[in-house]
Amino acid sequence: MSRFTVAAAQYPIDRLGSWADYVAKLERWVGEAAAGGAALAVFPEYGAMELAALDPATMGDLAGSLASVAALAPQVDALHAALAARHGIHLLAATMPVHLGGMHYVNRARLFAPNGRMGWQDKLVMTRFEREQWHVAAGGPLHLFQTALGPIGVTICYDSEFPLLARALVEAGAEILLVPSCTDSLQGYWRVRIGAQARALEGQMIAIQAPTVGKAAWSPAVDVNRGAAGVYGPPDGDFPTDGVIAAGVEGAPQWLFAEIDLAALGAVRQTGAVRGVAHWPEQPGAAPLPPVRPIDLR
Repeated sequence: MSRFTVAAAQYPIDRLGSWADYVAKLERWVGEAAAGGAALAVFPEYGAMELAALDPATMGDLAGSLASVAALAPQVDALHAALAARHGIHLLAATMPVHLGGMHYVNRARLFAPNGRMGWQDKLVMTRFEREQWHVAAGGPLHLFQTALGPIGVTICYDSEFPLLARALVEAGAEILLVPSCTDSLQGYWRVRIGAQARALEGQMIAIQAPTVGKAAWSPAVDVNRGAAGVYGPPDGDFPTDGVIAAGVEGAPQWLFAEIDLAALGAVRQTGAVRGVAHWPEQPGAAPLPPVRPIDLR
């Protein structure tokens, strides 16, 4: 499948009253993505932190919110697996903290295929907030997901601002880069957006950014959320002159839909006006790249 529709969420953080409320919300959102024809739907970074509202005793505490949300990981994953299978769609679940023992938490995205398979990607470079206040640790390694839609990589929010991570995924075969994000300022949003667009340019790939939006004053972790979803490609060949395939309205809860064509991407890599992927090693000081572990979700 070279041409298909993708959906990127501009996802609001809601103060949920129960697990049933969360299930209903996810069912509605995934149902809308599928009804829009999406073969791939992307949720944002830390969207799962709205689940902290289910434990009023800890939801206002950073450490407590990590623990309460992480404890729900098996249920959250089972819900996404069921929705992916029900709708025949690939789902990148909103990232959530995963407890690895002791005080060690990582920020993890999980990609669910409609055939029941799942792979995960941890964030590798942590922001100051994660390091200094929340104490969420870096994880890894990089994974390349082989899917029925094509080879997919994930760089979570800040990770998209570091070109060697995406380059390692490109050299492993990635054609689509998923960029779930969570930023509390427009400056933060633009840093991630510019990073995603730069990765699409230099990697001659499709980058899909999905942010959290809105305010959640009850949460010390995701209280303010600014951003817009975007689908970006290389500004070459049959792609838009600015590389922006689609862009959402900042701050509005919505799905952003776009049709992407991996055959057009392949043509750009082979016969485009420039060949950034092929010419990367010619730049002085091109650094050794981190290893990438393949995961087969087909």
